[in-house]
Amino acid sequence: MATYVLVHGAGSDSWYWHRVVPLLEQRGHEAVTVDLPVDDDSAGLDAYADAIAEAIGSRTGVVLVAQSMAGFTAPMACDGANVALLILLNAMVPKPGESPGEWWSSTGQPEAMVEHAARLGRKATADGLMNDPEYLFVHDLPPDVAAESASHVRNQSGRPFGDPWPLERWPEVPTRALIARDDRLFTLEFQRRVHRERLGIVPDDTDGGHLVALSHPDDVAERLAAFL
Repeated sequence: MATYVLVHGAGSDSWYWHRVVPLLEQRGHEAVTVDLPVDDDSAGLDAYADAIAEAIGSRTGVVLVAQSMAGFTAPMACDGANVALLILLNAMVPKPGESPGEWWSSTGQPEAMVEHAARLGRKATADGLMNDPEYLFVHDLPPDVAAESASHVRNQSGRPFGDPWPLERWPEVPTRALIARDDRLFTLEFQRRVHRERLGIVPDDTDGGHLVALSHPDDVAERLAAFL
């Protein structure tokens, strides 16, 4: 069986994976979660990658799963770690020299998000949508999970958003992607385009929104296991 190292995105913590971990363990896998230094103003991308590498430790044949912003730092942690498979889950896909702060405009994310909202009958600016977590993040969560999630929102430092992605190319690790059909932050067609243009891969898709591991943990665990 495999070891899954699960990495959360911005402004969050390892609780994000709490509904998926037992489902992977029931399948006989080891599931290791990472807590990133998101509220540390001295921590840049390197510190995030170091935290992931520390969680991997001496484990071999690791399946590294990166959610959202972790798409920037999980590939960095592959250098020197024994990673057999990298899985992107509604993840940002960087290109060399691009910072997380630049990624949004260079990929066209704001326009895609606003257009998708308009199709749902929601007329708003990108800034307006980004300031509406209920619309973007918790719209498809069970009420009890949505309520508890408020206790796991951390103040995301802007520090790592200014760091250029330091890799010259994507790591030579087999890479798969899983995207959610009702992701309102990184919309379905937007993610398909970015993965195609930047990685040359076709992502799998599943039900759920941006926080799909909280809204559809059974589907996510099944897909993560199937990627093996």
